[in-house]
Amino acid sequence: DFRKMFDQMGDKIDAVTVGVPDHSHFPITIEAMAHGKHVYVEKPLARTFHEIEVMMRAAKKYGVVTQMGNQGHSEANYFQFKAWQEAGIIKDVTAITAHMNSPRRWHGWNPNIKHMPMGEPIPETMDWDTWLGVVQYHDYNHDYHLGQWRCWYDFGMGALGDWGAHILDTAHQFLDLGLPSEVNPLYLKEHNPFFYPISSTILFKFPERGNMPACDVTWYDGLDNIPAVPEGYGVSELDSNIPTVNGGKIQPSKLNPGKEIYSKELTFKGGSHGSTLSIIPSEKAKEMESRLPEVPKSPSNHFANFLLACQGKEKTRSPFEIAGLLSQVFCLGVLAQRLNRKLVFDRETKQITNDPFANKMLVGEAPRKGWEQYYNIY
Repeated sequence: DFRKMFDQMGDKIDAVTVGVPDHSHFPITIEAMAHGKHVYVEKPLARTFHEIEVMMRAAKKYGVVTQMGNQGHSEANYFQFKAWQEAGIIKDVTAITAHMNSPRRWHGWNPNIKHMPMGEPIPETMDWDTWLGVVQYHDYNHDYHLGQWRCWYDFGMGALGDWGAHILDTAHQFLDLGLPSEVNPLYLKEHNPFFYPISSTILFKFPERGNMPACDVTWYDGLDNIPAVPEGYGVSELDSNIPTVNGGKIQPSKLNPGKEIYSKELTFKGGSHGSTLSIIPSEKAKEMESRLPEVPKSPSNHFANFLLACQGKEKTRSPFEIAGLLSQVFCLGVLAQRLNRKLVFDRETKQITNDPFANKMLVGEAPRKGWEQYYNIY
């Protein structure tokens, strides 16, 4: 129980890492920051738009160092994207296709279920009440556990929340995308009210930003939901930073996790995590080679960057003020998936304007009794 941890050793630690199911990121992080602890929080930052809003507010209030755990944001792609954007190589981007079509964490459940799974005996080694955290009570079932929580709307953020921060992070930051004005679920295979679709295609529309044109970001997930790639695409890279499951091997898929970026003059392809971008086709890449700026090497990986920031020696590269907006994009995408309807979003007021029920879902269900205090950050 993290609350007992702070009681027992709060005066002996400087920082906390939060690597638990998505639905429990929020209370643990708030508790840690309230104790003045720096926080490294796995992605996605939290499960609801409002929780992330509160976390960003709390980070400012308590003045602690924050970092979201999209570790590629300290690797080669971060520094390359930044250098290419500043040099005008990446400019006038009008569309991005992002995809995660590998077999990681997909289930074979029946989409015609009429209720949540039946209760089972709670394992003796599990504190089920604390595991549930802020979420309303559910009877224990093995299909909520061992990573399967990602698949349920009540506990996780699906493939978009799991992988989006490893694929869209640099584009979101350096193209100043912010929050979308519209989110549209174009395709949802085996949609149901309880767990994520087997496959999804979601369109995020971002308006003009300063001198940058409007940009459409289309997300594809699912084993059979492969987007078309441009001519001259070549081979899809499989990033070495992708963590394995129980020491196993990452299996290549028809199209490995990654993105294609379309600008008015150039087309780029890239993988996930720290994978660098390439200009395609190869003939265009050769033509552009002499114009490409030098890209600095990373002075620290993501974990070292956090520790150095705690010591005042660096600034974190994925602090809540950057990672929070990115995670809120995914919250809006997940909400469109869950409700299976288009959402129109006001970027200034941070409200959904075409659907009152969806707008209330930005906050989500009330926290379980005894967990309300984490939301009272002003």
